[in-house]
Amino acid sequence: MEYKDYYTILGVDKSASQADIKKAYRSLAKKYHPDKNKGDKAAEDKFKDISEAYEVLGDEAKRQQYDQLGANWRQFQNAGAGGGQYYGQPGGFNQGDFNDMFGGGGGGGFSDFFQQFFGGGGGGFGQSGGGRARARKGQDYKADLDLSLTEAYTGSSRLINLNNQQLRITTKPGVADGQQLRINGKGGPATGSGTPGDLYIDIRVHPDPRFERRGNDLYTTLPVDMFTAILGGQAQVNTMSGLLKLTIPAGTQAGKTLRLRGKGMPVYGKTDQFGDLYVKIEVILPTDLSAEERQLLEKLREKRQAKAV
Repeated sequence: MEYKDYYTILGVDKSASQADIKKAYRSLAKKYHPDKNKGDKAAEDKFKDISEAYEVLGDEAKRQQYDQLGANWRQFQNAGAGGGQYYGQPGGFNQGDFNDMFGGGGGGGFSDFFQQFFGGGGGGFGQSGGGRARARKGQDYKADLDLSLTEAYTGSSRLINLNNQQLRITTKPGVADGQQLRINGKGGPATGSGTPGDLYIDIRVHPDPRFERRGNDLYTTLPVDMFTAILGGQAQVNTMSGLLKLTIPAGTQAGKTLRLRGKGMPVYGKTDQFGDLYVKIEVILPTDLSAEERQLLEKLREKRQAKAV
């Protein structure tokens, strides 16, 4: 059985930070994803290797255990790789070490190397001394889900690929960037009578050029011409539910913020609660005045100055 060098698979150094490992994984997973390489067996195998490597190195505790295994790999391999002769030898791993290493489960779809040492199957490490599989919960899985602000507002339903299986992930309206969703029983398979692991979804909501989100409230800027700001009137403003006519009071100053109640983001888990939309007024001055318009403005200025005296 071939030793799997997960660091080489992800193209990172053994001293790489967890952030660097995640970055490398995401770049490679995007490149070799089955959806982009339909019918390409080599790309599919590469994607499996990448997923397996990140399954181990993406978790600090599992990575530490893997690093310990790597240092003793040759001695263990020479001892029979699962025949039991290496158990209990000075300085070596014992059966309990490997059982505890990855929770006894979670290999689903991974290589023989992973299954043998980290998945609790195929020859001994996930089994008790009597040959019967010990009851252990399956490995927890993690995945990222990218959403637009519109999808975060309305809720979404997406299909994701996990270990060559498609899962439909549904998000409720109001889900936030950085929020983590837990789906029970959709992680790795259990050992014996244990329960399957869980799937944790990390939500990433992409920025929207129209709005800035702060909690459940939204902030936007509305350009208004000078005359509407001075005399008052109406202007159209973007909201997450479409265009809305906003009344601009006469004498509105540049930088003034108007609040639209209930036009922000939905409150997560609530069906009838919303944040507010804050609209900052940006007064636009004309730059192409005609001669007649300049004369009128100059007369207005003279009248204002005379009034001030």
